[in-house]
Amino acid sequence: MKHPVDVHVGKRIRHRRWLVGMTQQQLAQKVGIKFQQIQKYETGMNRVSASRLWDIADAMSVPVAYFFEGATGADEMAPTAGANGGVPADILADKEALELIRSYYAIPENQRRRLFDLARVLSDAAA
Repeated sequence: MKHPVDVHVGKRIRHRRWLVGMTQQQLAQKVGIKFQQIQKYETGMNRVSASRLWDIADAMSVPVAYFFEGATGADEMAPTAGANGGVPADILADKEALELIRSYYAIPENQRRRLFDLARVLSDAAA
């Protein structure tokens, strides 16, 4: 059975990898392992050792603590359907959401702010 912390750390690895535009193969090469091992880490199937997590953090330019952000108690990490007003409990597990975030931050700041304001108005109108 997968431990919720292992699943959380794996999701954080996947999220960061997507945000920096790195493939599993590229991360695996930087860390010195096979990409299949990265797959197992990202699904929580295999636990990430402390030294391996250190290497992964270094390869993706984040502190090790990044992978534990948002992790509190095992009960609190269980997904709750619909708890966020129709937003999936783990929105960053959605590839489309990650692509949207990456694209959003590629937009110049002044235009990004206007896009954000537009999105807020549209979501208020839909409510």
